[in-house]
Amino acid sequence: MEKLLNENNHHQRITKMEKLLTGNAHQQKITRIEKMLTGNCHHRIWFAISFSFLSCLLLLSIDYSSLVGGKQDIFDSISFRKYFKYRNFSSSSPASSDHQETKSTSSDNVCITDQFDDKDGRGKDSNNNNITSTLKKERQPTAAPLDSCAGKYIYIHDLPSRFNDDLVTDCKLLMKWSDMCPSVENLGMGPQIRDPRGVLLNSSWFSTNQFMLELIFRKRMNQYDCLTNDSSKASAIYVPFYAGLEIGRHLWGYNVTVRDSAAIDLLRWLVSKPEWKRMWGRDHFLVAGRIAWDFNRPSDNDVDWGSIFMLLPESLNMTMLAIESSCRSNEYAIPYPTYFHPSSQIEVLEWQNRMRTRERKYLFSFAGGPRPNMGGTVRGEIFRQCLESSKICKLFDCSNGNCDDPVEVIKIFQDSVFCLQPPGDSYTRRSTFDSILAGCIPVFFHPGSAYAQYVWHFPKNYTKYSIFINMEGEKRGKVIINETLLGVTKDDLFALREEVIKLIPNVVYADPRFNSSKSIEDAFNVTMKGVLERTEKIRKALKEGKDPNTTVFADKNIYGVKGACKWDKFYENL
Repeated sequence: MEKLLNENNHHQRITKMEKLLTGNAHQQKITRIEKMLTGNCHHRIWFAISFSFLSCLLLLSIDYSSLVGGKQDIFDSISFRKYFKYRNFSSSSPASSDHQETKSTSSDNVCITDQFDDKDGRGKDSNNNNITSTLKKERQPTAAPLDSCAGKYIYIHDLPSRFNDDLVTDCKLLMKWSDMCPSVENLGMGPQIRDPRGVLLNSSWFSTNQFMLELIFRKRMNQYDCLTNDSSKASAIYVPFYAGLEIGRHLWGYNVTVRDSAAIDLLRWLVSKPEWKRMWGRDHFLVAGRIAWDFNRPSDNDVDWGSIFMLLPESLNMTMLAIESSCRSNEYAIPYPTYFHPSSQIEVLEWQNRMRTRERKYLFSFAGGPRPNMGGTVRGEIFRQCLESSKICKLFDCSNGNCDDPVEVIKIFQDSVFCLQPPGDSYTRRSTFDSILAGCIPVFFHPGSAYAQYVWHFPKNYTKYSIFINMEGEKRGKVIINETLLGVTKDDLFALREEVIKLIPNVVYADPRFNSSKSIEDAFNVTMKGVLERTEKIRKALKEGKDPNTTVFADKNIYGVKGACKWDKFYENL
């Protein structure tokens, strides 16, 4: 019995011990769980506090200015009415069905588009949203970081054919007294030149008409590396309107309504497109193959020359490129087309080397006509002095059409150290670019012939590549040209010629039929670089709420404007 009792007591002690151990284990588990729960809650509390703090910072950093519906006047441009009043143009044109004209309070004033509600039609839309807020809300570019076309994309408007292709199809109507059909051959380069004497070195020379730039440029544009069908990606937008060919058909014998009709229809078409509304045309550019004066008619009289295309408010928003610009800051001159259209970089280098080693037997030459009926020209004095210095000057009189032979013109320039380039019908001459092509140092008599024109293609320091002779006013007849040119030292002469030869790629347009032309840094590529840089400056100014007319172009060398540049004295009689 005693043994049995001892065993029961021993069993009870074991059972108590097991319960105690079990209870302790259970309690330890509970304690661990409590610690976990307590710890999680502790972390959650700190997470909630941190999230609230960051949210407050984010809310404080938001710029609420873009939500304000106020209207900001950032454009204060000159109204077209300062030139002359608008006419009540007929709305029966094909483009009028796409866009309704809006009449102003005056019965004789009509704005081309109802998209502009400010006085000069250059900045604001009808919903009180300015360009600044529109650009701020644009989506960020989606281009990959390694995209070689980032910032270079170009969108081309698909214009109705009557603004370009139809004009070439009807080539016999392009000029009243000349058949221009041969000139449109070979994508605007004209007939290929046959040169059995070997003056021109290779087969990349063509009888290119000086007014064919629009065709050549458009064909080069179609081969541009960074074209896009998505206009929202485009840094600039090209308008392939053949403005020069169109106005050339109507310069003689037509009233102002006919001369202005196509340009006004084009602008109606453009302003109806969504691409226009993004920057109201300030990212658009256009190439005109005639001088800007042909599109800057000063009045509404039929006797006055040209059209009003470049004076219209919508046109003033675009970048206008022409073979000669006027005084407006949105106009830029680009080179006349020359006879040389290289198909490779090798052809350019070969030609440059040939001009570098060329023996030149004349000190200076002049190819042109005397223009006796033009008052104030220095051409008569140039003719006189050249004839008196016949041993060192070559005079090539173009009065009888001699200058229509490209081989003869280039040969004379190849044989000359200096080539005289006085103003003609306008300040600039195609001959300037022919002389540079031949390695002949140009001599200018007016700053409007080059220095205030081709700011993208020529060095800013004009003394690096040319000679300037002032024969204006009382100096006419007193300046001896041959003495001035003989005074140039040999070292300076060598440096001048080398700079001119280096400029050759800048003044030629490569043959658009060859893909290899893309590797040539020609006049087209220089122009596109200028357009893209200008458009980017405009876009930046607009995003910052600034007026690009006063901030971007304040330093442009605008000639013909009083106080604009050091050449003012040459424009006092304008």
